[in-house]
Formats: sequence, C-alpha cells, structure tokens
Amino acid sequence: MIRHYCPDGRIVFTERPGHGEILARECPEQVVVAVGGDGTVSEVARGIIGTGKTMGIIPKGSGDGLALHLGLSRTPKRALDTILAGHTETIDYALINGRPFFCTAGVGLDAEVAWKFASDKKRGVWRYIQLAWHLWLKYKPEEYEIIVDGKSTRLPAVILTVGNANQWGNEARITSLASVQDGLLDVVAVAPFKSFQIPALALKLMDGRAHTSRKVTCLRGKEVTIKRSGAGAAHFDGDPLWLEDEINIKVVPGAISMIVPEGKKI
Repeated sequence: MIRHYCPDGRIVFTERPGHGEILARECPEQVVVAVGGDGTVSEVARGIIGTGKTMGIIPKGSGDGLALHLGLSRTPKRALDTILAGHTETIDYALINGRPFFCTAGVGLDAEVAWKFASDKKRGVWRYIQLAWHLWLKYKPEEYEIIVDGKSTRLPAVILTVGNANQWGNEARITSLASVQDGLLDVVAVAPFKSFQIPALALKLMDGRAHTSRKVTCLRGKEVTIKRSGAGAAHFDGDPLWLEDEINIKVVPGAISMIVPEGKKI
C-alpha cells in the first residue's frame, strides 16, 4: 500500500505487483510515502527514480530492511512524526542486471529461501527461519567468481550478499558496514560452515559483527560481477528472481531523496 499527499489527501492501495511503482511515478505531489514492507518500499522507490520526488516510509512489513537501516521506527506514529519533520537525505541505490534495488541482493542459500518464502502461505521471521533450516539441511554450497571493480576473487560460499544497505531485515545485518551514502557496494561471502557453528554466526549477524567472523569475506566497490556454474535463484530487496550464470551489480550514487531521522548516520 502507498499513501501519497495529493490535494484530496487520498490513501491509495496497491492492487497488484508493480502497481506501487506506477502510483508513485504518476502521483502529482512531491512527497510519496510507502506504507508496507520491503517489496512495497522497493516498488515505490523505483517509481520516484528520476522524478525529483522525495520518499517517506512507514514500515509495516515482515522484514523492513531499508527502513531499519535508515533508523525509522516500526511504530506507525513515530514513523509518521519523522515524515512530518521532513528531514531529507540523498541515498544510493543499485542495479542488479538492470533492475533497481535499494537494500540487499544476492545468491546462495538466502536466495533459495526467498524463492520458497515468496510462495509460502505463512509469513513472519519465524517462518523464514523454518524454511532456511529445512533448506540448509540439504544445501550444497557453490563456488563463485566475484569481480569487484575489476579484481577477481574465487571462493565457495553458502551465502553471497551484495548490500547497498546493511541488512536483510529484522536487524539481521549481513553487510554490517554498509552505508547508503558512500557510493559503494558491500559484498559479503559466507564460507561453508557446520550446523554447530550457526548460533555463533547468528549472534554476530544480529549484533552487527558479521564482518568479524572467520567464515566471512568482505569486499567493497562500485561494480560487482558474480559468475556461477549456471542460472539459478537470486533475490533483491526480499523478492526472488531467476537470473543467468553471470550477474552484474552496480551502484547509482546519491540518486534518491529520502525522509530520515535527523542526525542518524546512514
């Protein structure tokens, strides 16, 4: 759902996938507010690219990755207070094979989980964890070639995430050092690990120290190419998609105007 401040103060509901992008682009007002989760936020943000409009977010999703990175409250009144205060910053976004995304994208186990989660009737973080566990028990890591600004690295990974923002959602900060204002992408590759190592990895993920794990390789640059053995699942901003064996991701610096809490480092 999106709310936009048009002359009659209408609240407009999205009716189908992609509808938020159309509504945001066609809205005659300069401030467009997305009310929803990462999928809705991503649609609305795509709609304002190149329009000069400013975007606000009232987070109401199961993950709310971009909103949490920006420091927005999941309490609607507090989020609305931030919007009414009107402090704006310009932020980066990125393109994955030409498709805009704003939070994270990637391949590997999390992409497989996103693929399953999208068609699952149950929602919420615990359902996501359940699906992840069942897939993990039979998952076979792949070896990737990762090219960052022309420099190639080859390694096996269970999870390979490229972050504009710092998390998947729910404060699971996989690309924990990422900033949406530095003109760079953060790449995190998680090496194969044993089941007994999951609690320690999960703790680092949730307290923002994923980059300190010995199982994690961190890279950073403006353009990332991922090469894998064949086509397969990928994800961007929580939505699954099927991509070919070569994936190109590049940053578009300072291209979106966003309402955020004043003084928050983003």
